[in-house]
Amino acid sequence: MLLLLAGCQQIDPTASATAVSLPTPPPTITIVPLPTHTLGVTAVPPTATPSPTITPIPTTLPSPTPDFPAYTGAPLDRSKIGVQIHIHDEDLNAIMTHLQTLGVGWVKVQVSWKLFQPAPDRYDDVLLAELDALVSTAQAHQVAVLLNVAKAPEWSRPTTELDGPPSDYDLFEAFMAFLAQRYRGRVAAYELWNEANLQREWNGAPLNAADLVELIRAGAAGVRANDPAALLISGAPATTGINDGLIAIDDRLFLRQLLAAGVAEVVDGIGAHPYGWANPPDSSVMDGETAVPSHNNHPSFFFKDTLADYWALLDEFGAANPLWVTEFGWGSFDGFFDEAGNPASPPAGAEFMAYVSAWQQAEYITRAFEISQASERMGPMVLWNLNFGPLLGSAFSESGYSLLNRAGEPRPAYRTLQHAVKE
Repeated sequence: MLLLLAGCQQIDPTASATAVSLPTPPPTITIVPLPTHTLGVTAVPPTATPSPTITPIPTTLPSPTPDFPAYTGAPLDRSKIGVQIHIHDEDLNAIMTHLQTLGVGWVKVQVSWKLFQPAPDRYDDVLLAELDALVSTAQAHQVAVLLNVAKAPEWSRPTTELDGPPSDYDLFEAFMAFLAQRYRGRVAAYELWNEANLQREWNGAPLNAADLVELIRAGAAGVRANDPAALLISGAPATTGINDGLIAIDDRLFLRQLLAAGVAEVVDGIGAHPYGWANPPDSSVMDGETAVPSHNNHPSFFFKDTLADYWALLDEFGAANPLWVTEFGWGSFDGFFDEAGNPASPPAGAEFMAYVSAWQQAEYITRAFEISQASERMGPMVLWNLNFGPLLGSAFSESGYSLLNRAGEPRPAYRTLQHAVKE
């Protein structure tokens, strides 16, 4: 903001002095003596009248308005709090400072397989060096690393459109073996694939949960053979509210199919992405009335409902695996500015973010952590995301979820999580 300061008037010291006439002296005042006391009567000296005591009027200074809401819930378990980051061409020391300031115990990075292995016989040395540095830095600061691995290389797929799985699942097993051997004992967990109930993540083959389980089984074999202590998480489905079988399969139906195909026997944790869209974390589609005009008519749009429905499915199949929330958050463009310095609106397709203020975003995120940690059935929760705001600016919906604004400065959600009591 630009502050316009009005100039103060000044007196010109060079101005000539104007002669001022002295006032006429006041007239002489005659002093009249006091009457003499009567003889025989003891004179009593006059009593001085005490000056009135002046009680100062207390001045109540207004309390400064906080720029973030204070979290007042139960102390949060640091070992179950995580955040996803972008690391390419980033300052890892600065990122680690943010992670330490936030007090998180996990950091997540997506490994885009197609970028890390651009040819069958070649890995990208630059990207591997960046990932090596992140793993080493996180380990030195006692922050556990979760790698999400997805997006098969174009040379391994029947089509180059969008993202999707390889034609030969053995290729995924080999890549996961490569990562597990390279980071043995240093990467705590791997999430195998990402949102495979969406065409844009599983293009080139029909959407099919059983096929995903087979891909996960291949990737799990590669990890188990080289780093048996690493935890394995099933790739989480996306919450969409769509179930046409082409663009998307409903996440509840897809998870049911995953469990029916035996995914719980392959992995240690079941991945989930319970985004709340613009609905508060304690609200439900069953409430009947919502505070937002869109994305309010399907349980997939409610954080609380997604967790409850997933737990019910795990119970139905007798699966004791904990839920790992590998992505969640509430997007808001409140306080975001475009390149011209004007307040930014959510981009097309993310209009629902206009119904979440930066203040609400902070409250919703910390409340979601509290809800999750109250259940023994939950693993870590990873917030999406730390630093996509300064990376992408106001033109992309990912920035609405970012804890840092366009200038790389902490937003209210950052401050609230930073100051939340942890143990």
